[in-house]
Amino acid sequence: MAVAIRDYDPADEQAWLRCRVLSFLGTAYFDDVMPAKKSPSLGAELVAEESGAIVGVLDLSTEGQIATIDTIAVHPDHQRRGIGTTLLERACARAEGLGATTIDAWTRDDEPTLRWYRSRGFAESDHYLHVYADCYARAGEPAEAAQCGPEFDLIKVFLHADLDREAEMRARFTRVHVCRRFSRPAGA
Repeated sequence: MAVAIRDYDPADEQAWLRCRVLSFLGTAYFDDVMPAKKSPSLGAELVAEESGAIVGVLDLSTEGQIATIDTIAVHPDHQRRGIGTTLLERACARAEGLGATTIDAWTRDDEPTLRWYRSRGFAESDHYLHVYADCYARAGEPAEAAQCGPEFDLIKVFLHADLDREAEMRARFTRVHVCRRFSRPAGA
């Protein structure tokens, strides 16, 4: 059956959320769950549909000459069929029409994802760390990362840190990811 790329419709929200969460499960974004879809104010909201089911999603927001991929996800049962690439091509064309000259995306250190972006002409530039301090990983991590008043018990803390502190952060915390910016010319 052929996959159709079309604009997102608000009636797609639950299918969009399910597709996104299932595609993120095997990645470093496994816990980036959203209870409702956020729509970009200017950009593209695309879905890939096959036999009435949403099998891929892509949201892109534009600000000036930069278009940022906010979400790109393909349902695990439909990956490696070119759906993500087709969504990307359609979104890039839309971004160009809105005046964007650069497409960018921020992602973490999942090797298949990094390879995918590189193979589609994206180059890495900026980097920083995502650090999770989680009492369920190691009891003292949240208190090591932040302080609060005695009326609170820290359970989880999410932090950003400079890349030059990577070794230190990995020694102190169980879950640390390199967040990477990928970009390419919009018309590439």
